[in-house]
Amino acid sequence: MFQRLKTIFGAKADKALDKMENPNETLDYSYKKQLELLQKVRRGVADVATSRKRLELQMNQLTQQQEKLQGQAQKAMEIGREDLAREALTRRSGLGGQLSDLQAQHENLQAEEQKLTMASQRLQAKVDSFRTRKETLKATYNAAEAQTKIGEAFTGISEEFGDVNMAIQRAEDKTHELQARAGAVDELLASGALDDVTGTPRDDIAAQLESLSADQDVELELQRMRQSLPGGSAGGPRAALEAEDAETSPETQTGQGGGQA
Repeated sequence: MFQRLKTIFGAKADKALDKMENPNETLDYSYKKQLELLQKVRRGVADVATSRKRLELQMNQLTQQQEKLQGQAQKAMEIGREDLAREALTRRSGLGGQLSDLQAQHENLQAEEQKLTMASQRLQAKVDSFRTRKETLKATYNAAEAQTKIGEAFTGISEEFGDVNMAIQRAEDKTHELQARAGAVDELLASGALDDVTGTPRDDIAAQLESLSADQDVELELQRMRQSLPGGSAGGPRAALEAEDAETSPETQTGQGGGQA
């Protein structure tokens, strides 16, 4: 039982961690840790170089002391103080042993510094390569994530955009409903089935009078357009033919009257 519970909790924890994990953050964290390691190696190189310089200073000091003791021994011999010359040379010999030890340490530090420098350079190259790969992976991941979200938004399966699509659909439905209601109200007002409380009362007689007035306005406009046509007569060629018929009608009637007489 405990093994099953451990497996279940482990699976759920792994799933939760996998959902929480962001590849961009993971890559940036890995790059940060590599930079920290590189910084440690560089500090190691700097420490070894500092130790090497310190040994070089000590070696220079011992060399100067040896030269000084050599000069003192020479002066002691010139003045006949062989005992002082022997003491100076003895001290010089002791400094020579110390100088040999420092030279051995200096060579070891130089070799260690070269190794650390080469390691730092190799690590720097790896860090630079990882940074390039990291940025490429991040760009690819971000592009894929954006493409997925856009696709889900267009298809309506995205949880983030589901409410937005529903809101847009509701807005469109309400707009169509209001447009249909406004059109119906306009038709009812025009037919007189509804009264406009903001204006004068209307009835069916008023509506018919307005319709007749509109028809009269249309006829007047058509008459004006006929007069503006070439020919100068109202109605154009047809009106001219009707005028000729009107002129010939009395003569015909007169001729007929004469014949009857």
